[in-house]
Amino acid sequence: MSTTIALVTGGNRGIGRSIVEALAADGRDIIFTYNTDEGRAKEVVEVVAARGRVAVALHLDVTQSAALPGFTDTVRQTLRDRWDRDTFDILVNNAGIALHSALGSTDEETMDRLFAVHVKGCYLLTQALATAPDGTAPLLTDGGRIVNLSTGLARFVTPPYAVYGAVKGAVEVLTRYWAAELGGRGISVNSIAPGPVSTDFDGGHLRDDENLQQILRGLTARGRIAEADDIGPAVAALVREGTHWITGQRIEASGGFRL
Repeated sequence: MSTTIALVTGGNRGIGRSIVEALAADGRDIIFTYNTDEGRAKEVVEVVAARGRVAVALHLDVTQSAALPGFTDTVRQTLRDRWDRDTFDILVNNAGIALHSALGSTDEETMDRLFAVHVKGCYLLTQALATAPDGTAPLLTDGGRIVNLSTGLARFVTPPYAVYGAVKGAVEVLTRYWAAELGGRGISVNSIAPGPVSTDFDGGHLRDDENLQQILRGLTARGRIAEADDIGPAVAALVREGTHWITGQRIEASGGFRL
């Protein structure tokens, strides 16, 4: 039986790192990308190796579309060199940034950066990995899985995150379209939408603000806010055997925030 291989974007920190580690704990090998902090990426490789699995870290800025052909070539070569494979099985679109500003003070650069990472970058990377020109085979195998990271902010309103919530809403729309477009190949596509998570995301704003944490705990059915390791295992569970019939869905992992 061949090894199951996942590709996770933004896998060197926060939720992305938790996803990588959870997939490794489930017996998957992983290619993951990082944009900054190569040191953390090397640390994740070592952690995965200590679990008896293989991880390969590749640099990628998802906003640089001109780099995608070279990146896909590197992925193809990595699959052949490390696993003697031409395809991988699971794609997790996790890479992201958090910028926020209220209506009336939002500049064009903020909107462009959020769109470039969460919509354009996610779309073009998935297109490069999950499809291929006629006569060639896609890198994402038939029967594979795609998980897109969304946010609870696409459901509940928390100013000043309107643009961030909107681009993640677009990711949820893409999820449904891709489920239809790739369903004929047996590929399931879903999105996971975390609620408040205590990480260094958005400069560690939530992690470092105890007053804000207290308020959010009071709005959460489980009585606390999430850690990254509440989300990674949820993603891993969604791509286990027996869940292939779940597709085109938005699954919120928020501990029951603002029910």
